[in-house]
Amino acid sequence: MPTTPPSLPTTPESLLPIVLQAMSRTPDARLRELLASLTTHLHRFVLETRLTEAEFERAVQFLIAIGQATGPKTNEVILAADLLGVSTLVALLNNPAGDGNTESPAALLGPFWRANAPLCEAGQDISRCAVDGTPLDVRGTVYGGDGKPLAGVTVDVWQASPTGLYECQDATQPDMNLRGRFTTDAEGRYFFRTVTPAGYPVPTDGPCGELLRAQQRHPYRPAHLHFMVSAPGHKVLVTQVFPGNDRYLDSDPVFGVTAALVGRFDEVERDGRRVTRLEHDFRLAAGETVFPHPPIP
Repeated sequence: MPTTPPSLPTTPESLLPIVLQAMSRTPDARLRELLASLTTHLHRFVLETRLTEAEFERAVQFLIAIGQATGPKTNEVILAADLLGVSTLVALLNNPAGDGNTESPAALLGPFWRANAPLCEAGQDISRCAVDGTPLDVRGTVYGGDGKPLAGVTVDVWQASPTGLYECQDATQPDMNLRGRFTTDAEGRYFFRTVTPAGYPVPTDGPCGELLRAQQRHPYRPAHLHFMVSAPGHKVLVTQVFPGNDRYLDSDPVFGVTAALVGRFDEVERDGRRVTRLEHDFRLAAGETVFPHPPIP
């Protein structure tokens, strides 16, 4: 009777040690650790759920679809990570909040950040076309971990329009509309004008939309402003600020809202008209200045 070599699997449970042994020669220690852990969790998931061949095929089709649906205007891969809460989890894990923390709370990057937004002067309006919405004045101060104001900090901001669309989704908006980069002054202050954003549905015309519908989840994000705050010698802060009265604040489909990200949006008068004002400060922690890869060009 032939003898089965010990390096060959004989049961579903016997496969994992053989796979891990084959991967154990990976020279990069961190890559070896990550892949071993991922593989272990995947094998345990398959065994625990008794995954069928049809379910496995459907999962593979979903991965293929989010890749094929990603292009210059959309990033379904990032959106999938957002909808599963992974993007927010990574942000919370790597930017812990709490007593003694010297950095403002972080948030997920989202699928719509574009690098090299226009450089703007203080007080400039980033709304570059006529829109029907409430004007919004945004100002604040950026501090270092020592509590002192930081001059020369880049405050990169982007947002959706009052109709809930980013300019890359809307042919009626000019390129780089509602995007801009500002520099803090000698007192660490920044200031810009814009229009109050609206909440919006995440894209639902691709595989991620199918996922939401299968889970009977709504697609609507609460209104928010995106910020990326950076300075040499400091960690790049990626965050968002939300108004506290948005109806979707506690049901964000990408789980991007934490209590610390809710800002104070006040109604004030400017030049004889009612406008919204947001005053929001940021604090940067010392560290390496590393920028994320833009989800879209």
